[in-house]
Amino acid sequence: MSLIRIRWVLKKRGTEVLTTTANVGDNLLRLAQRNDIPLEGACEGVAACSTCHCILDPALFPSLPEASEKEEDMLDQAFGLTVTSRLACQLTVEPTFDGTTITLPEATRNFYVDGHVPKPH
Repeated sequence: MSLIRIRWVLKKRGTEVLTTTANVGDNLLRLAQRNDIPLEGACEGVAACSTCHCILDPALFPSLPEASEKEEDMLDQAFGLTVTSRLACQLTVEPTFDGTTITLPEATRNFYVDGHVPKPH
């Protein structure tokens, strides 16, 4: 099986662009953390915060399952919410992710545990 290439635009760092590779089935938050992409995930990936908020490429967005009500509630708290915003902890890499660009906003709102940034697993 071939690797999926994903570009990350980091607004927190000006507009730095990083590229990662993933396997189908990888959790997007865990992928980011393994590759030192600054995606907090303060709640450890249980959709209880909005610190893994990411903005997806409009071409990718329609291919994804709809966000749960719990995810939508957390997204309502996210900084810089857009129509293609999702929580990375709730997304699994699929073949449609290949070549996509994911943008991380300039800031996050960490209501879960102030300032907590978990260590990657």
